[in-house]
Amino acid sequence: MATHHGKEGTIKIGSNTVAEIVSFSLDETANIVSDTAMGDSWESKKAGTNDSSGSITCHWDETDTSGQGAMTVGAEVTLNLYPEGADSGDTYASMSALVNSVGISVPMDGVVERSFGFESTGGVTWTTV
Repeated sequence: MATHHGKEGTIKIGSNTVAEIVSFSLDETANIVSDTAMGDSWESKKAGTNDSSGSITCHWDETDTSGQGAMTVGAEVTLNLYPEGADSGDTYASMSALVNSVGISVPMDGVVERSFGFESTGGVTWTTV
């Protein structure tokens, strides 16, 4: 069984690498609907449509105009998430995504961070480099 260290991860907006990534997450979900009818003893359910969303945290780099700078609120981007790196044979998730939130955290005794929230506008494709 293969495992990977988080330091291997990277993110690209299209083909542009996002600078100073600290962490990211991706959640894929199925919308579950009830199809229970009167008289049924147990609730029954069906899988409806799928969805995905996630977040990205970076050390703020204002010079990263094609990575961090491309993720403005409302922007639609081609997002490529590489949890194990971007070398030949590595697996990654690709999707068209809308940036739904952008934040900044400025601690007195730490590194300034940017945070980004996103939602996919279609399916997530898992493939290899």
